[in-house]
Amino acid sequence: MEKARPLWANPLQFVFACISYAVGLGNVWRFPYLCQMYGGGSFLVPYVIMLIVEGMPLLYLELAVGQRMRQGSIGAWRTISPYLGGVGLASVVVSFFLSTYYNIINAWAFWYLFHSFQDPLPWSVCPLNGNRTGYNEECETASSTQYFWYRKTLNIAPSIQDSGGVQWEQALCLILAWLVVYLCILRGTESTGKLEQLANPKAWINAATQIFFSLGLGFGSLIAFASYNQPSTNCQKHAIIVSLVNSSTSIFASIVTFSIYGFKATFNYESCLNKVILLLTNSFDLEDGFLTASNLEQVKGYLASAFPSRYSEVLPQMKNCSLESELATAVQGTGLSFIVYTEAIKNMAASQLWSVLYFFMLLMLGIGSMLGNTAAILTPLTDSKLISSHLPKEAISGLVCLVNCAIGLVFTTEAGNYWFDIFNDYAATLPLLLIVLVEIIAVCYVFGLRRFESDLKAMTGRTLNWYWKAMWAGVSPLLIISLFVFYLSDYILTGTLQYQAWDASQGQLVTKDYPLYALAVIGLLVAASTMCIPLVALGTFIVRCLKRGDTAPMA
Repeated sequence: MEKARPLWANPLQFVFACISYAVGLGNVWRFPYLCQMYGGGSFLVPYVIMLIVEGMPLLYLELAVGQRMRQGSIGAWRTISPYLGGVGLASVVVSFFLSTYYNIINAWAFWYLFHSFQDPLPWSVCPLNGNRTGYNEECETASSTQYFWYRKTLNIAPSIQDSGGVQWEQALCLILAWLVVYLCILRGTESTGKLEQLANPKAWINAATQIFFSLGLGFGSLIAFASYNQPSTNCQKHAIIVSLVNSSTSIFASIVTFSIYGFKATFNYESCLNKVILLLTNSFDLEDGFLTASNLEQVKGYLASAFPSRYSEVLPQMKNCSLESELATAVQGTGLSFIVYTEAIKNMAASQLWSVLYFFMLLMLGIGSMLGNTAAILTPLTDSKLISSHLPKEAISGLVCLVNCAIGLVFTTEAGNYWFDIFNDYAATLPLLLIVLVEIIAVCYVFGLRRFESDLKAMTGRTLNWYWKAMWAGVSPLLIISLFVFYLSDYILTGTLQYQAWDASQGQLVTKDYPLYALAVIGLLVAASTMCIPLVALGTFIVRCLKRGDTAPMA
């Protein structure tokens, strides 16, 4: 069976596949957001520590398991113990959820890429209102980039309760994204500053979860990739290379992102000042050019004392312009990729060229991650004799893509972005912590660390050093348990879960409570994967007991 299993043409191909999977959109949007939220450069301290004690050891563990067992996630953990088949199944479920919503990002990237050939860029200017007497009010209240994202791209509903219908433009882009993923699958394995934040437990939790998400730990993709390795492959070296490349990419992306943040903040601040200057100049018949950014506060004080009644009438229309508040505004996820970056692109020379390059880059990152996600689903299915004996790999791949695409149409409705946030925030966070914890316990205390060390030495000819053994046997599992406790207590103390809804009248996001049915979906997303582990173990135990009962000698 091992001889019939496809293999990577060379180790470099495997490394590039792992890097393509690990380096994804999270490096571009989630890591910079976390840096901004938790003290800027000081966030690197918990991040690097988590990389050393969690990221690299667990990445090596998953690569070694896949390479040793030569199977996908379900078969690999079932080989270690029949009671652990649920670990692999939980990974498949999490990867299925991730694939379901992740490809909508590629659909949005296609949408923006197609619009990048227009001159001017459609998100660079506000459209005229219905009477063609001025600009659209919602666009003027927000900004042209926000308007294009929330109204033209998402056509977003005011709340999650207002689902609306499927938007055919987004649906077509989603189908195209899945078609590209399917065509790639068919090519086969051979182709594919505040230091006090350090005392904040959330900074450490988010540093750890960012490592898990970014490296793709617990999804089963790395096990699937490594299962196609030659048994003698030096997966320890590959684990270190992938970890360092992934983290370096995150840091580099943050440098670029903060440069764009600074540009956007300065641009918005200056635009705000110009609007205030124009308002005061027109309201008090001041001479053009008299009022400037340097004397604005002084003149405002004079006008307030000299013309109090007129100034009080104008005051509600004046915005409070603050560069510090602009810099402190944190944007994550889709807002960073499709609002902040596009704000910078529209002001560049040859903006169409930069827009095409940027969204092409997003597509490459997204599709690379999608191939890893689908590999985590397809490898256990194609490894199963029950399924592969009836259906060829092409049919299995097609069915998986079709089912994911059909479910993904939910994210193309007017409330689709709210459901995207639910899947993105809750489908994988808690389940990943539990899955990775059970993986470490399974290798170290069920299969046995000494036995695993012996197998690795027999495969690669290299002795496992003290660092990997110390991390696997003690430090990593204890830290994950601590993070698990912190994570649960944080959600309990937070109370009712909330989300950010777009208010068209205010031109900004407002906080709302999730309805009961949304909370039920969140619970199901978490339970669907985590419950696989105890239920499969219980089912295996019952089946074994029944078999022992059937084979017992008759009295």
